[in-house]
Amino acid sequence: MWDQIIEYLKDPSLVIKVQNFFGVTYKSNQNTHNNESSEVLHSERLALASETSEIKQHKRIPSNISSSSQSSYDTDSSADSGAKDAVECSINNRFWYYLFVLGTELGDEIFYATFIPFWFWNIDGAVGRRVVLVWTVVMYIGQGFKDIIRWPRPGYPVKKLQQKWAVEYGMPSTHAMVGVSIPFSVLLYTMDRYQYPIPWGVVIAFAWCTLICVSRVYLGMHSVLDIAAGLVLATALVSVLIPLVDYLDSFLLTSQLAPLVVIALSILVIVYHPNADKWTPTRGDTTMIVSVCAGILTGSWTNYQLGNMAASPLDPPYEIIWPSKEMLGCTILRTILGFCGVLATRAIGKSCSYAFVCALLGKDKNQLRNSENSLDNKNKIIVELSYKYFTYGMIGFNTTYVFPNVFDLLKINRPTYYTEI
Repeated sequence: MWDQIIEYLKDPSLVIKVQNFFGVTYKSNQNTHNNESSEVLHSERLALASETSEIKQHKRIPSNISSSSQSSYDTDSSADSGAKDAVECSINNRFWYYLFVLGTELGDEIFYATFIPFWFWNIDGAVGRRVVLVWTVVMYIGQGFKDIIRWPRPGYPVKKLQQKWAVEYGMPSTHAMVGVSIPFSVLLYTMDRYQYPIPWGVVIAFAWCTLICVSRVYLGMHSVLDIAAGLVLATALVSVLIPLVDYLDSFLLTSQLAPLVVIALSILVIVYHPNADKWTPTRGDTTMIVSVCAGILTGSWTNYQLGNMAASPLDPPYEIIWPSKEMLGCTILRTILGFCGVLATRAIGKSCSYAFVCALLGKDKNQLRNSENSLDNKNKIIVELSYKYFTYGMIGFNTTYVFPNVFDLLKINRPTYYTEI
């Protein structure tokens, strides 16, 4: 019974049905515009997809294939040229298309890079630390499972409406896991801390999660099974992590050993991250997530140890302070200056750390940067993981320590920033 349920949820035809429902129409070179009228051809395509998937799972990409070749290996063009030509579609409802493209960005690096700093600078640092820690653990486990399970994303005859992340494995959907971990951890950590209508928070969290999950199926990037697995795994993890992280935050903020534990543990989990049977960007993305968390926790710890932070004299739940014109102006100024600082940190940190690690290895940085991505290219893997760890760790540290202190000097910092313990 369970095998039948799994096969049903994994069926690419479910993805096509979701796409059809939201206005994506499939057509072929023979001007066949209705897939439902071609059941025999559809069955043959599914059989071909199954055979292709089995071959992919046992076939390793040669080390002399470039990253662009690897990317195309797992996309629609990987089946064969005839199959690629046969899979064409038209988007008849632009509203759903743009909504789901926006929805999928809620689980992207751009969202993390804007939401997390904005939250610390303008909303609540105590909630921010906890949410980031939950998000990091959930994402690390989800990314690790991808390279352990190694299930491909939906293949032929599904048309991918987005190629980003196509080279990664698909099970479980880490977008679905983000859709659970971030909105629901924000909800759970704020519901006893602030006075606001909880039902509205629940509605927003469910809408946020639903938008991300449906967007991944609509864009052809995940099967329904990938989404379901991500939701179940993230829900289980969040239910355990929410109370655990609440207690752990106190240790990470006050203990003298906290930075040593955070830095050592973050390096170990990157070094021992599960390896796939081919090159994927999963490990590099995981490094960025882990290093941002390490930097944020270290920056917060530095503030506390230097005596900058003190507990609020008031007991929660706090009344939400809606911004006045002056406060709104300071918020905009903090955000603009902070993001400029983040971009500068990324540019300088990446350039300096990349050159430094290349010099340590005795490799030419330009030659190494232009070399192929593969599991056999150990030097490039070491350099990329090292520069990402340093660069994004500095971004995290600056987000919680350097930039707030600059805001303080400029008299534009939030009055409650250093009381959020």
